[in-house]
Amino acid sequence: MRIALLRGRSNPHPGHKGQPGVAEFARLDGVAAYPFDGPPWLGGREAAEPREWSESDLLCPVRPTKIVCIGRNYAAHARELGHDVPSEPLLFLKPPSSLLDPGGTVVLPPESARVEHEAELVVVIGLRAKSVAREDALAHVFGYSCACDVTARDLQRKDVQFTRAKGFDTFCPIGPWIETELDASNASVRCRVSGATRQDGNTAHMIFGVPILVSYVSRMMTLEPGDVILTGTPEGVGPLVAGDSLEVEVSGIGTLALRVGG
Repeated sequence: MRIALLRGRSNPHPGHKGQPGVAEFARLDGVAAYPFDGPPWLGGREAAEPREWSESDLLCPVRPTKIVCIGRNYAAHARELGHDVPSEPLLFLKPPSSLLDPGGTVVLPPESARVEHEAELVVVIGLRAKSVAREDALAHVFGYSCACDVTARDLQRKDVQFTRAKGFDTFCPIGPWIETELDASNASVRCRVSGATRQDGNTAHMIFGVPILVSYVSRMMTLEPGDVILTGTPEGVGPLVAGDSLEVEVSGIGTLALRVGG
């Protein structure tokens, strides 16, 4: 099932019971969208007649209380940055204010001279998770999406910790939608910048897979429905400049298309 968050229509067609102008979650089936009466991970149900949708309707499909990120979860990426492979998941957070809609513009901040892309698979939590066992972890997952963990690399190296480098507004685009049926253990993760492939990895090469990550994170903090985990990036990260087009593609989900601006 493919779930998106769509812009509300100012003039919904006859029979549509949604509120004009109010964003709504919907199940996508071809060109038809079947709206829910609330977030599906909170029990929302299809509650209106279908409407047509287009790419310009797509919004960031998550509204998390927290964005948990995993660093150096691909050995080749750790090596390309000159780091050792971690013995346990390396956690950091991005603020919800860093979220960006599909089709949006990643804004390069004047504080940084080197901003880089990091294509990632996103895990969307569907059921509250607190100290869950690894074998039970996938039961707490609602679905998956694509993200770019945009990073001010020079500030990351300067600050040592990640908050400023990872936390700028627009530094966490997620989308274009959530896919609930995906084998997250074997999905390609690619990044293209202005048409050139920069990253081409596979989740099979993650050091810590999704069940391990969900279980591990839930031991440190309670994961609420709608929270997200960015699972790390494969090798090939590189710089972004104003005017670039940016695409993150995860097989079985789709492509998150973005622009880069100064």
